[in-house]
Amino acid sequence: MATSSHESITQDDDRQLAELGYKPELNRSWSGFSNFAISFSVISILSGCFTSFFVGWNSGGPVAIAWGWPLVSAFILVIGVCMSELVSAYPTSGGMYFWSAKLGSIKASYNTGWLDFIGLLAITASVAYGCATFLDATIGTFSSSWASHYSLDRVFLIFLGVLAAVALISIFSSHLLALLNNISVWWHVAGVAVIIIILVALPHHHQSVAAVFTHTVNNTGFFGGSTSGLGFLFYVLPLAAILPQYTITGYDASCHLSEETVGAADSAAKGIWKSILYSAIGGWVLMLSFLFAVQDPAKVTAAGGGVATVLTQALSPNWAGFVLLVSSVGQFFCAVACMTSITRMLYAFSRDGAVPGARYWTRLTSKQVPVYGMLAIAVLAVLLTLPALVTVDINGAPVPVAFNAIISIGVVGLYLSFAIPIFLRWRAGDAFKPGGWTLGAKYKWLCVLALAEIAVTTVIAVLPTSPGGMPGNSGFSWKYVNYTPLVVGGALILLWAAWHLSVKKTFTGPRQTIDSPSDLDTVTG
Repeated sequence: MATSSHESITQDDDRQLAELGYKPELNRSWSGFSNFAISFSVISILSGCFTSFFVGWNSGGPVAIAWGWPLVSAFILVIGVCMSELVSAYPTSGGMYFWSAKLGSIKASYNTGWLDFIGLLAITASVAYGCATFLDATIGTFSSSWASHYSLDRVFLIFLGVLAAVALISIFSSHLLALLNNISVWWHVAGVAVIIIILVALPHHHQSVAAVFTHTVNNTGFFGGSTSGLGFLFYVLPLAAILPQYTITGYDASCHLSEETVGAADSAAKGIWKSILYSAIGGWVLMLSFLFAVQDPAKVTAAGGGVATVLTQALSPNWAGFVLLVSSVGQFFCAVACMTSITRMLYAFSRDGAVPGARYWTRLTSKQVPVYGMLAIAVLAVLLTLPALVTVDINGAPVPVAFNAIISIGVVGLYLSFAIPIFLRWRAGDAFKPGGWTLGAKYKWLCVLALAEIAVTTVIAVLPTSPGGMPGNSGFSWKYVNYTPLVVGGALILLWAAWHLSVKKTFTGPRQTIDSPSDLDTVTG
């Protein structure tokens, strides 16, 4: 009976996909839990909370993290439920660009797809590089000679190794990837729980509640390091929003894997909002455990605000190394999930003729994996991360400006690709035909709130993160520049030019690979 029920649901999925114009080509072997698991793995609080902790610490300190995390997370959940309604109506691997085509125009679809790709590429690159950084730090806690010779070149080589390992694993079957993502969920749940217990039980002392929720830091170099006044309140403090905004992103993976998910219209919708909610709660508790475990706030600031400094202060080398190792493995799982998500998105976008060299990116192996697309993404991720080889110090502390920029590129690209279909759904009003999971009339204010949050976040993400990165400043240098507006802005200019020069003549939007649902039986045999 269970098998019969599974087959019936799968047939309904394939029929809905056929109604949207596509024949089923990918292996539908993912359960609803697996669909949730990939978004939960891409969000990965073992990744973002660790690798971008410095963003929150330097741009406000404990007060920015303790209060900012739950506030920003609530807005992200609003964005998530708006997307849940859309994927329930249109459960295809194309995700946002397909929604934009159905609700808006071909041009909107084209721009949405490329913004999504840019965002996913940056997220994949940043997660792999963050994993390399933490693997390097993990080894350093067990080897004093390794730690004493820190090298950006060495970290970059580890980064290349991480990308290679992720690509090799991803070449195997979709079923194996689903299994790895299921394991990833439990690794994250158990790992976070163990880390919190360690940080509660082992440090010699803990910060007070007042210190965690009121202590401020300005380690950006702006306004002379002042933690008062309008400059700190309206410029420095908002920069900390990138910490939760970057960490809780990538949940569109549930959309991109919908063609491989059983019961996709319901499972993918729930996969999005559940992954956000659980990550927001778990991430906040994890962040608070970091903040309470700080032994010397001034030394954390002097070292650049990294979580590794917090851990080495609070724990013995062996325990600190253990925590870093748990995080590094979680980050590796996250990198695998990111690679899976972006390759499916590239496959779908290429299938519809929107990407140069589409015939390569849609070519599947015998395991139904888009291997050439995977290799292309790995190469592009390396190119995007090359500026991380440049050493940058701010206020005498090492600060990964390039890594920060990659984070911001991911945030801007992804959230702008979310904003376009959310706006189009709001504009469609009651003419929109919802799926099984719907917001009802609440879309009228939830969509507006989601768009407002994305607009504010986008502005924050393109701001200079240090005085040296501000053109016209006496200490200006290109190595300090937040190159997010250059990458995203340059991409938008290229997209505009490509559209008007040739794409509008050749790109017709999502292509039908099946004429009608009645042809499905013929296609599937």
